Amino acid sequence: MSGAQADGKPVTIFTDGACSGNPGPGGWGAILSFGAHRKEMAGGEPDTTNNRMELTAAIMALEALSRPCVVELHTDSNYLKGGVTSWIAGWKRNGWRTADRKPVKNVELWLRLEAAAAPHRVEWRWVKGHAGDAMNERADELARQGMAPFLAARKTRRAP
Repeated sequence: MSGAQADGKPVTIFTDGACSGNPGPGGWGAILSFGAHRKEMAGGEPDTTNNRMELTAAIMALEALSRPCVVELHTDSNYLKGGVTSWIAGWKRNGWRTADRKPVKNVELWLRLEAAAAPHRVEWRWVKGHAGDAMNERADELARQGMAPFLAARKTRRAP
């Protein structure tokens, strides 16, 4: 999505992650909207966590933008929003350790997210999940679609 913004309108992004078991098969989904343009994305991994999928959804959406944009990114993940807006500065100051000196999980994804967001002016917005927001619900559907092939593969491996 090009995200040309001569009129100052933001690219609107909704993201979600899903996981069956934690860890387990997981998926991510993202919807990018700009004016009349809309792009839906989904993917997954065979063995992951919900938090990793939440991060991946945001990363993939931001990496899909072909030029610097003003972005409104909506997530139902407090982990994603809190991490990127509040915690990351302290983690970096502490050598990627939490306030209680434990290693930060998913450092490689936090670094990738930071790089993906850097060219853009991103406003991170939290939306309550499973509360009827149509775009959040669609992002959830996409995440589940992204997870589906890995669920099927897991069932096949478990079959007698």
